[in-house]
Amino acid sequence: MPFAKPSLTIGVEEEYLIIDPVTRDLAEPPDEAFTKCSERLKNLVKPEFMKSQIEVATSVCGTIKEIRQELVELRSTIAEIMGEYDLAPIAASTHPFATWETQYHTDKERYNFLAENMQAVARRLLISGMHVHVGIEDDEMRIEMMNQVAYFLPHLLALSSSSPFWRGEHTGLKSYRLCVFDELPRSGLPERFESYGEYSRHVSVLIEAGLIEDATMLWWDVRPSATFPTLEMRATDVCTRIDDAVCLAAIYVCIIRMLYRLRRGNQKWRTYTNMLISENRWRAQRYGIDEGMVDFGKGAIVPFGELLEELIELIQEDAEALDCVTEVHHARRILEAGTSAHRQLATFEKIKAASGDEQKAFHAVVDELVTETVEDF
Repeated sequence: MPFAKPSLTIGVEEEYLIIDPVTRDLAEPPDEAFTKCSERLKNLVKPEFMKSQIEVATSVCGTIKEIRQELVELRSTIAEIMGEYDLAPIAASTHPFATWETQYHTDKERYNFLAENMQAVARRLLISGMHVHVGIEDDEMRIEMMNQVAYFLPHLLALSSSSPFWRGEHTGLKSYRLCVFDELPRSGLPERFESYGEYSRHVSVLIEAGLIEDATMLWWDVRPSATFPTLEMRATDVCTRIDDAVCLAAIYVCIIRMLYRLRRGNQKWRTYTNMLISENRWRAQRYGIDEGMVDFGKGAIVPFGELLEELIELIQEDAEALDCVTEVHHARRILEAGTSAHRQLATFEKIKAASGDEQKAFHAVVDELVTETVEDF
């Protein structure tokens, strides 16, 4: 049976870390600051798991240009209000030198359950991400799209990397965030299901056994949203530059539209095993865009630039239809200029070499993150 055409509406969630611009360390905003954010941004902002974090979400948008406008408003408003309390947000998936041992989680029923259930694993969750929702109203289509879109998640992750440091250590990875997140159960690449009914039955087993409250505790890289009729991509780091974030949202919705086009023509994107996709996922974590990924058809590692051009060509028709060609093509700019991880590492090495002071170098990285989070508006 043919699927109904998806709406392809878009929503983006971003998580920011809150810092003290003087110490450059993480800081907990007072309740009054969160209240002001909520009053200004209505239901588009909420506390995150850690008290030194805040989460924002756009409304349901019809175009990528609307997404950019809302992200600009969200970031600028958060920065303005936090500035009133001598604080600042940074859009990075890890803080360069903060330690999780000194952080406290938000006193909220869901977070208290998570902290009790996961123990040290939860206490280490000093990480931030970006989630992109795309409207797919048909339950069966959401499952079919989830099975196929998993192939492209490492590409998106590589373009987003913003977490090269962890607790004052250069990790050697471009995206260390996933190393922390993957300690959670029900994380990583999604399971494959033949139908929405099969997916629902598996979720029901976990709920009835008391292991999870609901499907929001499936923390896969992509999942059917338990709250909205969307397919939620969760694989990426949060992007420090807003244009990079908009680019990834545009590419993701275009991929979904491309997969729908194939399905409408009685075709499907080839599905690969998680064993193979996991290799590219690891390469995205380790190298970002630097060392290429495996082309499964060729059975060889191919430069990331070649894979990116193939992807852009694949979704060009969809970018034109969704009026986001410029945003999709911005990926070439990311490839040329580097991701947030590249810039953080370059700043760290430059200041460390000039001053011989590692702490001064880390402070410079934080200063750069503060600036980039709200620049280019």
